Amino acid sequence: MSDFSDDDSEISFKVKFIGRVEVVRAAGVQILEEAAQTLKTPDQFSSEKVAKKSKIHLFLSRNGIDLLENKTKYLLYTCPLSTVSFCGVLPSSPKVFGFVAQHPAADMFHCYLFQSKKFSHVLVSVIGDALRASTQEKTTRGGRDLIVEALRHKNKMLQRENTELKRRLAN
Repeated sequence: MSDFSDDDSEISFKVKFIGRVEVVRAAGVQILEEAAQTLKTPDQFSSEKVAKKSKIHLFLSRNGIDLLENKTKYLLYTCPLSTVSFCGVLPSSPKVFGFVAQHPAADMFHCYLFQSKKFSHVLVSVIGDALRASTQEKTTRGGRDLIVEALRHKNKMLQRENTELKRRLAN
């Protein structure tokens, strides 16, 4: 699911990228719902249409979130953590999650939507931990340590869950 070691300052996940759409507000589950609906029925003038869900790598670091195309490793989008204002799981579809980020050069917001069969809640939790750590980093200089500790905690939780699932399968 993820690649992480003690020396790394980033964590990556393979997810399906549903798309990106401009939104009117910076936060709220309602924004995720509206963005999902917009991507399901894009209009003919939309420049953000996605033909099909594509597999990507979502890289989360202390600096931001980078989205790379799976096969070519082409950088699709980069969002500094300071521009991310909200992340959450779509209540109507628990496999779908997303985040809202402000465009770095314009006064507009975009919602990025993804699909993960099993880990959408975990991914939102990890992104949320990184956001909280990055806001604390502005006031305290130990921000990198906070992110690393948050990611270590999530990694331990997932390892325990994996061990439990392996044990269940063995029985």
